[in-house]
Amino acid sequence: MSATESVNVLGLDPAALQALVAQWGGKPFRARQLSQWVHQRGVDRFDDMSDLAKEFRAQLDAHCIVQAPPLNLEKRSADGTRKWLFDMGLGNAIETVFIPEDDRGTLCISSQAGCTVACPFCSTGYQGFSRNLTTAEIVGQLWYANRALRDDPQAARLNGPAEDAQRAVSNVVMMGMGEPLLNYDQVLGALRLMVDDHAYGLSRRRVTVSTSGVVPMIDRLARDCPVALAVSLHAPNDTLRDRLVPLNRKYPLAELLDACNRYLEVAPRDFITFEYIMLDGVNDADEQARELIEVARRVRCKFNLIPFNPFPQSGLKRSPTARIRLFAQQLTDAGLIVTVRKTRGDDIDAACGQLAGEVKDRTRINERLPDRARVVIRKKEHA
Repeated sequence: MSATESVNVLGLDPAALQALVAQWGGKPFRARQLSQWVHQRGVDRFDDMSDLAKEFRAQLDAHCIVQAPPLNLEKRSADGTRKWLFDMGLGNAIETVFIPEDDRGTLCISSQAGCTVACPFCSTGYQGFSRNLTTAEIVGQLWYANRALRDDPQAARLNGPAEDAQRAVSNVVMMGMGEPLLNYDQVLGALRLMVDDHAYGLSRRRVTVSTSGVVPMIDRLARDCPVALAVSLHAPNDTLRDRLVPLNRKYPLAELLDACNRYLEVAPRDFITFEYIMLDGVNDADEQARELIEVARRVRCKFNLIPFNPFPQSGLKRSPTARIRLFAQQLTDAGLIVTVRKTRGDDIDAACGQLAGEVKDRTRINERLPDRARVVIRKKEHA
């Protein structure tokens, strides 16, 4: 730490925070106290942390800050969903979404400014990629949301009386902008804070990392901080998944399913959630339903069917409601656990696959992949 550099406490996992305090001769309990003030109470002024020694507060003032990313914009949906646009600097902005339900409050967090995976059904992918977020920027989304929601009477009612009054967010999903496992070290630091009893104290079952299938990092996560795992599957075979999830060309389906089984050995849940976006005429045929049943025989799983949320660049359409119901019923009849995700916040572009933010693309993705909308496979091709 240089003489002029301030350390953002939001970016320090428990071990790093203890190490910082130890530099000043502080004992581990001081780090725990500081963590509780910052993460559990949402306090950003060291002078307000009344049970910390005056000398310790002076050291913190001299060397540290508590700073979430600056807010650019907030939108509220008619269904209670809220979306925040945070400024990442240099023309970049990321989006974070809070989804209130009767028994939980779920926060969808971003891990990158943009995304390199470039799935054709995801609005984020069309923005290209600028940079990874830091741990402080990832945790800052949760820290900000808790503060904003805690003092909002409407949010408190939507979140339900059973939730801890000091914590509006009960569940976190790493399903916002970016591929979390391609920003592994920074995401790991954030996860460790989310599950730490002296920070956010969330159950590992209530923290979910969603990945498009970065196999080596799935194995690392199993060793380092196993939380609930969701896999963006979206296709039951390599031919189709190569088109819908380009990362499949590097880590094909068989390797991904093997990694899922290894993860289940330590996972806090006894299943993997497979996310499956419903695209009209692309992946919603009876044939694909039968193939998914075969996938389920290889991995303990449940399926979350996601109605596609259209956006102009994709050239794709949402499967009709009747087709989604029939598809789900075929899986259910085979004894599988199936949910159909409710579309929330689509009136403010906060629904699944709609997060775009603002990204100064460093990858020239629209030059490299100009024909992504051509992934559509017509129903007649399966006849």
